Amino acid sequence: MSAAADAARVADRRAAGQLRAGAPDAFAAFAQLNGHVASDDGEIPRRYRELIAVGVALTTQCTTCLDAHVKAAKQAGASEQEIAETTYIAAAIRAGGAVVHGRLALQQYDAAEG
Repeated sequence: MSAAADAARVADRRAAGQLRAGAPDAFAAFAQLNGHVASDDGEIPRRYRELIAVGVALTTQCTTCLDAHVKAAKQAGASEQEIAETTYIAAAIRAGGAVVHGRLALQQYDAAEG
């Protein structure tokens, strides 16, 4: 890893600590909610929970989430092919969102004056 990458990780960890210290109650609530993904409670098996999380991380483009959930998905038994399929499912859903918002844009265009 390069010195720049190391420095970026150190800065990111420091900022994460500042964020946690600045809002400890909100952090605790978030950590509890986020922990539900990694649990084995509920009807959705852990592997599927992690694949869903990978799909969300792809659409939100959260690199930290992607790193964590791809690793967790692999540990939960997800295959490379499942990660690839999840990628294209996420891409299709994200593209679908753009199409739906395009319809909204046309409705707003029709309603606009001028």
